[in-house]
Amino acid sequence: MPEFQYAFHFDSSACSGCKTCQLACKDKNNLPMGSFWRRVYEVSGGGWRKDGEAWIPDIAAYNLSISCQHCREAPCIKGCPSGALAKRADGIVTLDKAKCLGCRYCEWTCPYGAPQFDPETGIVTKCDFCLDLIEIGERPACVTSCPMRALDFGELEELKIRLGGVGRVFPLPPESQTKPALLIKPHPSSARAEALAAATANREEVSR
Repeated sequence: MPEFQYAFHFDSSACSGCKTCQLACKDKNNLPMGSFWRRVYEVSGGGWRKDGEAWIPDIAAYNLSISCQHCREAPCIKGCPSGALAKRADGIVTLDKAKCLGCRYCEWTCPYGAPQFDPETGIVTKCDFCLDLIEIGERPACVTSCPMRALDFGELEELKIRLGGVGRVFPLPPESQTKPALLIKPHPSSARAEALAAATANREEVSR
């Protein structure tokens, strides 16, 4: 595991669900129809509860902007038989398209759905943290495009000090599973989401 780890920070309490980050990523990387390296999940659940003679809404609703988490213990790297996936010294998980066999093992092992198979080319594609922009001192396209400033990036430990956050909110997998390079400022209603049987409301949109 590298000592320096680039990471994303996402403020779920500030996200409006506009999906500008998703579109900026798609445009910057010229992704084909149906392919999204960043997806915005609309999580909602709950209903009404009676308080005396009144009915009060008891709901949880928030958005999660999710891409490749460049995990510190990336299962995609472990599952790749050709060595096409590798972790750089700065923690970014890269894909060498020339080595990709199109076996899709990485796609099956990633709990975030980050690697995505392209049937036209027969290989997998994924977020590279806008490596070309970072190397010239700029920020990832998803970060610069967010009108609510809900996305940020930087070195993981520095982000923890500057912005804080947690590594997992419902319904993401346990942080211990892959140690994602992601910090989230939770939406206030996220703590109650599981108890209210919240689910992904736009499942058809984000499924791949």
